Amino acid sequence: MSIVRIIPCIDMINGRVVKGKNFKNIVDVDSIDYLVEYYCNTGADEIIFYDINASIEKRKTDLLSISKIVSKINIPFCVGGGITSVEDVENCINIGAEKVSINSAAIKNPNLVKEIAMQFGSKRLVVAVDVKKNMEGGWNIYTNGGSLDTGLDAIDWIKKVVDLGAGEIVVNSIDTDGMKNGYDIELLKTVKSAVDVPIIASGGAGKFEDFYNVILLANVDGVLAASVFHYGEIKICDLKKYLKSKGISLIDKK
Repeated sequence: MSIVRIIPCIDMINGRVVKGKNFKNIVDVDSIDYLVEYYCNTGADEIIFYDINASIEKRKTDLLSISKIVSKINIPFCVGGGITSVEDVENCINIGAEKVSINSAAIKNPNLVKEIAMQFGSKRLVVAVDVKKNMEGGWNIYTNGGSLDTGLDAIDWIKKVVDLGAGEIVVNSIDTDGMKNGYDIELLKTVKSAVDVPIIASGGAGKFEDFYNVILLANVDGVLAASVFHYGEIKICDLKKYLKSKGISLIDKK
């Protein structure tokens, strides 16, 4: 089992942190700078920023809001949303991002995955996938904030982007997103067995056991959560103590 990363996800709209359920009912949560400082001081291993309306609104990532608080970030961070070119990636890296995450742009232009990986290296490139179960028992890839079914088989698509150079996959389960009933372990186990890159679980965390179960049963490399961290329902420092007591290997923050 690999060393597992604990990653809070900051979804942004207009410079504010937001959160929803099943990719719907978006509500305002807090300011970006407050949460960034909070997570950096309470044990987060990374932070992922997603400008969730950038692709829908056909605009670039809101790097201005992130650049204003970069001085407060003392852990690696990843930026996603609105990244459609190699130049966009360079702009993210220039403000201090360790990695970038692409989603819809990869579907529209799969060769972008290869271009980014070749220029910046696979370790810089995360491909996020928004996934929902279909009537046949498999999973489809969705875009446009989880509203548009592409018809792409999720496992086949993930294999393709890894072959093109993606260095990490964030698997967002639309079915479990914001429900706090646990991650989609069946989905994550299937993805993990299909490719040989780090897999980050996203969507569904509600209690300590949900994190432990997905790490133990799906062997994921990282666990991402938003609302339970944002609202203080679970503190990352307490979660780490719990996971360590269960024998899970974590990043040493000393």
